[in-house]
Amino acid sequence: MFHFQENNITVFQSSLYMTSTSIIQSNEVIVMTDPNWLPGEIQEIRRFINKQLGNRDLYIIYTHSDFDHIIGSGAFPEAKVIASEEFINNPNKAEIVRKIYEFDQGYYLERNYVPTYPEVDIPIVNNGESIKLGDLSLTFYKAPGHTNDSLFTIIEPYGVFLSGDYLSDVEFPFIFSNYQDYVNTIETASYIIKNFDIKYHIPGHGSTTKVKQEMINRIKFSKDYLQQLINDDGDLESKCQNKFRFFDGMKSIHYDNKKLVKEESF
Repeated sequence: MFHFQENNITVFQSSLYMTSTSIIQSNEVIVMTDPNWLPGEIQEIRRFINKQLGNRDLYIIYTHSDFDHIIGSGAFPEAKVIASEEFINNPNKAEIVRKIYEFDQGYYLERNYVPTYPEVDIPIVNNGESIKLGDLSLTFYKAPGHTNDSLFTIIEPYGVFLSGDYLSDVEFPFIFSNYQDYVNTIETASYIIKNFDIKYHIPGHGSTTKVKQEMINRIKFSKDYLQQLINDDGDLESKCQNKFRFFDGMKSIHYDNKKLVKEESF
Protein backbone atom coordinates (compact mmCIF):
# COMPACT_ATOMS: atom_id res chain seq x y z
CA MET A 1 0.00 0.00 0.00
CA PHE A 2 2.90 2.38 0.72
CA HIS A 3 4.20 3.39 -2.70
CA PHE A 4 6.49 6.31 -1.93
CA GLN A 5 7.67 8.07 1.20
CA GLU A 6 10.26 10.78 1.54
CA ASN A 7 10.47 13.42 4.24
CA ASN A 8 7.00 14.97 4.46
CA ILE A 9 5.53 13.28 1.35
CA THR A 10 3.73 9.95 1.48
CA VAL A 11 1.97 8.24 -1.41
CA PHE A 12 -0.36 5.29 -0.93
CA GLN A 13 -1.13 3.18 -3.99
CA SER A 14 -4.23 1.04 -4.28
CA SER A 15 -4.16 -2.52 -5.60
CA LEU A 16 -6.78 -1.33 -8.10
CA TYR A 17 -5.46 0.52 -11.15
CA MET A 18 -2.38 1.69 -9.18
CA THR A 19 -4.49 4.61 -7.97
CA SER A 20 -2.65 7.15 -5.81
CA THR A 21 -3.52 8.91 -2.59
CA SER A 22 -0.96 11.63 -1.85
CA ILE A 23 -0.35 13.06 1.61
CA ILE A 24 1.81 16.17 2.04
CA GLN A 25 2.58 17.32 5.56
CA SER A 26 3.86 20.66 6.79
CA ASN A 27 4.24 22.12 10.27
CA GLU A 28 0.73 23.55 10.13
CA VAL A 29 -1.42 21.48 7.77
CA ILE A 30 -1.83 18.14 6.01
CA VAL A 31 -2.99 18.06 2.38
CA MET A 32 -4.31 14.83 0.86
CA THR A 33 -5.65 13.87 -2.57
CA ASP A 34 -8.33 11.40 -3.60
CA PRO A 35 -8.46 8.81 -0.74
CA ASN A 36 -9.20 5.46 -2.39
CA TRP A 37 -10.14 2.53 -3.18
CA LEU A 38 -10.87 -0.56 -1.13
CA PRO A 39 -12.27 -0.35 2.42
CA GLY A 40 -9.13 -1.78 4.01
CA GLU A 41 -6.94 0.61 2.03
CA ILE A 42 -8.97 3.60 3.13
CA GLN A 43 -8.84 2.40 6.73
CA GLU A 44 -5.05 2.24 6.45
CA ILE A 45 -4.97 5.82 5.17
CA ARG A 46 -7.35 6.87 7.96
CA ARG A 47 -5.03 5.31 10.58
CA PHE A 48 -2.05 7.09 9.06
CA ILE A 49 -3.88 10.43 9.18
CA ASN A 50 -4.99 9.81 12.77
CA LYS A 51 -1.39 9.15 13.79
CA GLN A 52 0.03 12.18 11.99
CA LEU A 53 -2.63 14.88 12.23
CA GLY A 54 -2.33 16.17 15.79
CA ASN A 55 -3.63 19.75 15.96
CA ARG A 56 -3.14 20.41 12.26
CA ASP A 57 -5.95 21.08 9.78
CA LEU A 58 -6.66 18.43 7.15
CA TYR A 59 -7.44 19.38 3.55
CA ILE A 60 -8.45 17.08 0.71
CA ILE A 61 -7.96 18.03 -2.92
CA TYR A 62 -10.23 16.07 -5.27
CA THR A 63 -8.41 16.05 -8.58
CA HIS A 64 -11.64 15.24 -10.44
CA SER A 65 -15.01 13.57 -9.95
CA ASP A 66 -14.50 10.04 -11.33
CA PHE A 67 -16.06 7.75 -8.73
CA ASP A 68 -12.81 5.97 -7.89
CA HIS A 69 -11.30 9.29 -6.82
CA ILE A 70 -14.12 10.32 -4.48
CA ILE A 71 -14.90 6.87 -3.10
CA GLY A 72 -13.21 7.58 0.25
CA SER A 73 -14.84 10.94 0.84
CA GLY A 74 -17.04 9.94 3.75
CA ALA A 75 -14.10 8.60 5.77
CA PHE A 76 -12.66 12.05 6.47
CA PRO A 77 -15.56 14.22 7.69
CA GLU A 78 -13.26 16.74 9.40
CA ALA A 79 -11.41 17.61 6.21
CA LYS A 80 -11.86 20.87 4.33
CA VAL A 81 -12.40 20.07 0.65
CA ILE A 82 -10.75 21.75 -2.33
CA ALA A 83 -11.92 21.14 -5.91
CA SER A 84 -12.64 22.97 -9.14
CA GLU A 85 -15.77 25.01 -9.70
CA GLU A 86 -16.68 22.50 -12.40
CA PHE A 87 -16.50 19.73 -9.79
CA ILE A 88 -19.08 21.60 -7.73
CA ASN A 89 -21.36 22.12 -10.73
CA ASN A 90 -21.12 18.57 -12.03
CA PRO A 91 -24.65 17.60 -13.15
CA ASN A 92 -23.96 13.87 -12.67
CA LYS A 93 -23.37 13.73 -8.91
CA ALA A 94 -26.09 11.15 -8.25
CA GLU A 95 -24.78 8.92 -11.05
CA ILE A 96 -21.25 9.09 -9.62
CA VAL A 97 -22.43 8.05 -6.15
CA ARG A 98 -24.50 5.27 -7.75
CA LYS A 99 -21.34 3.88 -9.36
CA ILE A 100 -19.74 3.63 -5.91
CA TYR A 101 -22.81 1.77 -4.64
CA GLU A 102 -22.75 -0.61 -7.61
CA PHE A 103 -19.03 -1.25 -7.17
CA ASP A 104 -19.46 -2.16 -3.52
CA GLN A 105 -22.54 -4.26 -4.25
CA GLY A 106 -20.75 -6.11 -7.03
CA TYR A 107 -17.84 -7.11 -4.80
CA TYR A 108 -19.72 -7.48 -1.47
CA LEU A 109 -17.72 -4.67 0.09
CA GLU A 110 -18.66 -3.14 3.43
CA ARG A 111 -17.40 0.28 4.49
CA ASN A 112 -17.42 1.90 7.92
CA TYR A 113 -18.56 5.18 6.40
CA VAL A 114 -21.13 6.33 3.86
CA PRO A 115 -19.62 7.39 0.51
CA THR A 116 -20.96 10.76 -0.59
CA TYR A 117 -20.25 13.32 -3.27
CA PRO A 118 -17.89 15.78 -1.54
CA GLU A 119 -19.13 19.18 -0.43
CA VAL A 120 -16.50 21.72 -1.46
CA ASP A 121 -15.25 24.30 1.03
CA ILE A 122 -12.67 26.00 -1.19
CA PRO A 123 -13.68 26.20 -4.86
CA ILE A 124 -11.04 26.86 -7.49
CA VAL A 125 -12.54 29.28 -9.96
CA ASN A 126 -9.63 30.86 -11.85
CA ASN A 127 -6.79 29.35 -13.81
CA GLY A 128 -3.51 29.91 -12.01
CA GLU A 129 -5.27 30.67 -8.74
CA SER A 130 -3.12 30.45 -5.60
CA ILE A 131 -4.07 29.98 -1.96
CA LYS A 132 -2.15 29.77 1.29
CA LEU A 133 -2.79 26.85 3.63
CA GLY A 134 -0.77 27.53 6.73
CA ASP A 135 2.88 27.42 5.65
CA LEU A 136 2.08 25.92 2.23
CA SER A 137 1.35 27.74 -1.01
CA LEU A 138 -0.88 25.95 -3.53
CA THR A 139 -1.30 26.98 -7.16
CA PHE A 140 -4.07 25.47 -9.28
CA TYR A 141 -4.64 25.09 -13.01
CA LYS A 142 -7.81 23.87 -14.64
CA ALA A 143 -7.08 20.62 -16.50
CA PRO A 144 -10.07 19.61 -18.65
CA GLY A 145 -9.88 16.79 -21.18
CA HIS A 146 -9.85 13.66 -19.07
CA THR A 147 -12.89 15.07 -17.30
CA ASN A 148 -14.26 18.58 -17.49
CA ASP A 149 -13.59 19.19 -13.80
CA SER A 150 -9.98 18.00 -13.54
CA LEU A 151 -7.44 20.07 -11.63
CA PHE A 152 -3.64 20.37 -11.49
CA THR A 153 -2.04 21.41 -8.20
CA ILE A 154 1.47 22.64 -7.38
CA ILE A 155 2.41 22.61 -3.69
CA GLU A 156 5.28 24.82 -2.60
CA PRO A 157 7.84 25.07 -1.13
CA TYR A 158 8.13 21.30 -1.65
CA GLY A 159 7.85 21.33 -5.45
CA VAL A 160 5.03 18.79 -5.65
CA PHE A 161 3.02 18.51 -8.88
CA LEU A 162 -0.26 16.62 -8.46
CA SER A 163 -1.52 15.84 -11.96
CA GLY A 164 -4.61 13.73 -11.35
CA ASP A 165 -5.32 11.35 -14.24
CA TYR A 166 -2.70 12.80 -16.57
CA LEU A 167 0.96 11.96 -17.25
CA SER A 168 0.81 8.40 -15.96
CA ASP A 169 3.52 5.86 -16.64
CA VAL A 170 0.94 3.04 -16.73
CA GLU A 171 -1.82 4.66 -18.84
CA PHE A 172 -1.99 6.47 -22.16
CA PRO A 173 -4.29 9.53 -22.23
CA PHE A 174 -7.88 8.65 -21.28
CA ILE A 175 -10.01 11.30 -23.02
CA PHE A 176 -13.41 11.21 -21.36
CA SER A 177 -14.33 14.85 -21.97
CA ASN A 178 -12.81 16.69 -24.94
CA TYR A 179 -9.83 16.09 -27.21
CA GLN A 180 -8.78 19.69 -27.76
CA ASP A 181 -9.13 20.42 -24.06
CA TYR A 182 -6.82 17.48 -23.39
CA VAL A 183 -4.25 18.86 -25.85
CA ASN A 184 -4.39 22.25 -24.12
CA THR A 185 -4.06 20.65 -20.69
CA ILE A 186 -0.86 18.87 -21.69
CA GLU A 187 0.48 22.27 -22.77
CA THR A 188 -0.41 23.48 -19.28
CA ALA A 189 1.58 20.60 -17.81
CA SER A 190 4.54 21.58 -19.98
CA TYR A 191 4.23 25.17 -18.71
CA ILE A 192 4.25 23.94 -15.12
CA ILE A 193 7.39 21.86 -15.56
CA LYS A 194 9.18 24.80 -17.22
CA ASN A 195 8.08 27.52 -14.80
CA PHE A 196 7.97 25.83 -11.40
CA ASP A 197 10.72 24.04 -9.52
CA ILE A 198 9.01 20.65 -9.60
CA LYS A 199 10.79 18.04 -7.50
CA TYR A 200 8.03 15.42 -7.28
CA HIS A 201 5.44 14.47 -9.86
CA ILE A 202 2.59 12.37 -8.45
CA PRO A 203 0.04 11.10 -10.99
CA GLY A 204 -3.40 9.74 -10.14
CA HIS A 205 -2.38 6.30 -11.43
CA GLY A 206 1.11 4.88 -11.59
CA SER A 207 4.49 5.84 -10.22
CA THR A 208 5.69 8.91 -8.41
CA THR A 209 8.88 10.29 -9.93
CA LYS A 210 11.59 12.70 -8.81
CA VAL A 211 13.40 12.57 -12.16
CA LYS A 212 12.86 15.71 -14.24
CA GLN A 213 13.61 13.95 -17.52
CA GLU A 214 10.95 11.34 -16.71
CA MET A 215 8.43 14.14 -16.17
CA ILE A 216 9.39 15.63 -19.54
CA ASN A 217 9.15 12.20 -21.19
CA ARG A 218 5.63 11.68 -19.84
CA ILE A 219 4.56 15.02 -21.30
CA LYS A 220 6.22 14.20 -24.62
CA PHE A 221 4.51 10.83 -24.85
CA SER A 222 1.10 12.41 -24.19
CA LYS A 223 1.72 15.05 -26.88
CA ASP A 224 2.86 12.42 -29.37
CA TYR A 225 -0.08 10.14 -28.58
CA LEU A 226 -2.61 12.94 -29.01
CA GLN A 227 -1.09 14.05 -32.31
CA GLN A 228 -0.83 10.54 -33.75
CA LEU A 229 -4.38 9.73 -32.65
CA ILE A 230 -5.76 12.01 -35.37
CA ASN A 231 -4.56 9.84 -38.27
CA ASP A 232 -3.77 6.59 -36.50
CA ASP A 233 -3.47 3.63 -38.87
CA GLY A 234 -2.76 1.09 -36.16
CA ASP A 235 0.85 1.99 -35.34
CA LEU A 236 -0.22 3.84 -32.22
CA GLU A 237 -1.92 0.76 -30.83
CA SER A 238 1.28 -1.24 -31.35
CA LYS A 239 3.32 1.43 -29.57
CA CYS A 240 0.93 1.40 -26.63
CA GLN A 241 0.96 -2.40 -26.55
CA ASN A 242 4.74 -2.32 -26.23
CA LYS A 243 4.84 0.52 -23.70
CA PHE A 244 2.02 -0.39 -21.27
CA ARG A 245 2.00 -3.81 -19.68
CA PHE A 246 -1.73 -3.60 -18.93
CA PHE A 247 -2.74 -2.34 -22.37
CA ASP A 248 -4.99 -5.30 -23.13
CA GLY A 249 -7.13 -4.30 -20.16
CA MET A 250 -7.52 -0.71 -21.36
CA LYS A 251 -7.36 -0.84 -25.15
CA SER A 252 -11.12 -0.27 -25.48
CA ILE A 253 -10.43 3.24 -24.16
CA HIS A 254 -7.91 3.73 -26.98
CA TYR A 255 -10.65 2.82 -29.45
CA ASP A 256 -13.00 5.26 -27.70
CA ASN A 257 -10.33 7.96 -28.02
CA LYS A 258 -10.17 7.36 -31.76
CA LYS A 259 -13.95 7.66 -32.06
CA LEU A 260 -13.95 10.87 -30.06
CA VAL A 261 -11.33 12.45 -32.31
CA LYS A 262 -13.41 11.62 -35.39
CA GLU A 263 -16.51 13.11 -33.77
CA GLU A 264 -14.60 16.32 -33.11
CA SER A 265 -13.79 16.45 -36.87
CA PHE A 266 -10.00 16.28 -36.79
